[in-house]
Amino acid sequence: MTGLTIWFTGLSGAGKSTIGQRVATELRERGLSVEVLDGDEVRQTLSAGLGFSKEDRDINIRRIGFVAELLTRNGVVAITAAISPYKDTRAEVRRRIGRFVEVYVSCSIDVLAERDVKGLYKRALAGEIDHFTGVSDPYEAPEAPDVVVDSGTQTVDESVAAVLAAIDASGLLPEPAPRG
Repeated sequence: MTGLTIWFTGLSGAGKSTIGQRVATELRERGLSVEVLDGDEVRQTLSAGLGFSKEDRDINIRRIGFVAELLTRNGVVAITAAISPYKDTRAEVRRRIGRFVEVYVSCSIDVLAERDVKGLYKRALAGEIDHFTGVSDPYEAPEAPDVVVDSGTQTVDESVAAVLAAIDASGLLPEPAPRG
């Protein structure tokens, strides 16, 4: 069996972790070894001490990419859920890993601000938070992701189904056994 990296990218609160965890559950039910690298958890451990400058964000993504690459080449499905705002850094990681499916979790700022229980988007939009991706710092959406889901219009179930369909269509994992 060969591993794979499934790279979720999108703005904060778009649903990367939620969808990624559900995809992980589905793939585990297929008998695959899966690890989830959540951006928030990585920031507290592997990337503790990094700030939010472009350089620090790139270092964080390269670190996540390095771990995903190790997992992938050892037969594990690595699911990453990190904003990963810069397309050049995502492309670099994709080239290094090779076996890679990019998932863009799209969602409008209006919807994100509406569902944001901490009020971070409203504060960022009011200029109270510096370096907030998608508001005061750039987010470069993927130009040609393998799959796009819109968490503002799709349910989690619909998004998970779209991601699984894209993974299955990629031919990078064994076909799922029929359920029954």
